[in-house]
Amino acid sequence: MDRLARIFWLGTKELRSLRHDRVVIALLVFSFTFSVYVRAQGTSSEVHRATIGLVDEDRSTLSRRIAEAIHPPYFLAPVEIAPDAIDRGMDAGRFMFVLDVPPRFEADWIAGREPEIALHVDATTMTQAGIGAHYLRSIVARELARSAEGPLDQGEGIRLVTRTAFNPNRSSAWFHAIVTMIDHVTMLTIVLTGAALIREREHGTIEHLLAMPLTSLEIAASKIWANGLVILASAALSLVFVVEGVLGVPIAGSKGLFLAGTTLYLFFATALGVFLGTVARSMAQFALLVLLVVMPLDMLSGAMTPIESQPAWLQRITFLLPSRHFVSFSEAILFRGAGIGIVWRDFAIVSGLGLLFFVLSLMLFRRSIAAAKA
Repeated sequence: MDRLARIFWLGTKELRSLRHDRVVIALLVFSFTFSVYVRAQGTSSEVHRATIGLVDEDRSTLSRRIAEAIHPPYFLAPVEIAPDAIDRGMDAGRFMFVLDVPPRFEADWIAGREPEIALHVDATTMTQAGIGAHYLRSIVARELARSAEGPLDQGEGIRLVTRTAFNPNRSSAWFHAIVTMIDHVTMLTIVLTGAALIREREHGTIEHLLAMPLTSLEIAASKIWANGLVILASAALSLVFVVEGVLGVPIAGSKGLFLAGTTLYLFFATALGVFLGTVARSMAQFALLVLLVVMPLDMLSGAMTPIESQPAWLQRITFLLPSRHFVSFSEAILFRGAGIGIVWRDFAIVSGLGLLFFVLSLMLFRRSIAAAKA
């Protein structure tokens, strides 16, 4: 009980120092509010109100139906232009897409001659260009299939009905909001915990701690629970007020289960912060180490790209990263409404890897404390 009391009071000392650090408080507020909002709303990859020009050289009922089928929210209303204005419009950036319907298009379609429609695409916006071109092909194919006189070649009469689960509108803002919050949990936990150790060393207060009857376990554990509590509270507030409140992302599963899993993951992230803070001898060295560690953790976690797109040998390596399992159970709970019966394996792996890394970090920190006392 005496050891727990010392860990508690050392942690409250850490919380008081954080309370007076305005830079850290500003970083936390910015990261879990404005940063989440901006990335969710400003990095959309889907097509939204894309500009499109229309060259209608056919002037037929079918060409008008195709033009009328192109409308918001994916595209703005088509602007009809002359054939010689295509290059000028594309060069000036007025149009992302230009659809060119040739003369006698409807007549050739009715006669079964398989006429072609030219689609000009500004591929400088690569992702939207590819998705938008696919949308336009689907729109044209749908209108051709609806043409009463035209031949119906739609897979021998099979009608494919697509139902999108968990994100019906396929909004990337939902995904980016959750992923940004998860990324900040990893980064800020490591930064706060490691920087706390560096700050103790640079300010000389570590010597005061060493003069007290404290063990390395008590010092490390106090910093882990204090900084972990700050990040957990920040993530909970961001989830409720920013992700769900401002951005309107529906949370399908239990927030309590997600926060419980986040607590297990914070055990690993804070231990990693202690490890880096012990290895680094200055704040500059610590910043470089954070870049070398946090970026691979994010890139290989499945938050930026799917795990399935990684090579098989790399997937076996990333299986040992707690960040991969953190992203996995976070998305399962928040998007798909998964319960403990589905995510318990990820919980167990994160707990085991976190405990292992905590022991390794504690051994290194204890060695550093012993060297400082000597």
